[in-house]
Amino acid sequence: MKELILMWGNTRMIVLTAVCAAVYAVVLIPFKIATIIPGFTEIRPAATLPIVFSLIFGPAGAWGAAFGNLIGDFFGTFGPGSFFGFIGNFLYGYIPYKIWQSTSKQDPVFKTPKRFLTYFCCAALASSTCGVFIAWGVDLLELLPMTILANIITLNNFIVSIILGPFLLTLLYPRVKKWGLIYTEILTENELIKKGKFTGIGILCLLIGSIGGLVVINLAIFGVIHLPINWTIMLPAVLIIIIGTILI
Repeated sequence: MKELILMWGNTRMIVLTAVCAAVYAVVLIPFKIATIIPGFTEIRPAATLPIVFSLIFGPAGAWGAAFGNLIGDFFGTFGPGSFFGFIGNFLYGYIPYKIWQSTSKQDPVFKTPKRFLTYFCCAALASSTCGVFIAWGVDLLELLPMTILANIITLNNFIVSIILGPFLLTLLYPRVKKWGLIYTEILTENELIKKGKFTGIGILCLLIGSIGGLVVINLAIFGVIHLPINWTIMLPAVLIIIIGTILI
């Protein structure tokens, strides 16, 4: 995770963070009127951008997603839950590039089914992590039950990213690479940790915490298991997500 800190000493990465945040916010804001749950979430075509920016700009995409979402919140959904929205969107922009650089040596341009499958997994894991974490935080604040928000955020992010993400990456990645602005070309080898010895354990933790947590929530929703789904019950899943995030 050291690149998340070290990048702030690189002027180009700081500029890219600002650009990512601005673009994300600009695309988010017009859709604030298309509310799904007033004050909490809306239809978000912009949800594909954190994943696209993550795979192109790495840590700048992660910070850009966090700050961009916070800026967007000021136009209709700002409140105590914005703190968890900041972290949730940071995770949404952090997980894709970490998973991709750990599992693939290829550029995220979809010339083979394997690359699309890798992207699919990145999008699914990032979307579910974002959904579970934000829903948990909002439940902790007693603003809205987890069972209402987790699925909405996850599906909103995942569907849009699967539909628009491959197209945007195929269009943008080769051009940005020609300009020398891919994060792996900006940051030095010392600033990047491409794969640690605990990366596999980290990915497994994210799978258990986010996908597993989402499964538990839905089993409770449909009455398969009888658990009062709330922030206390789901705290272990969130702790596992945090551990997984650190390890990847």
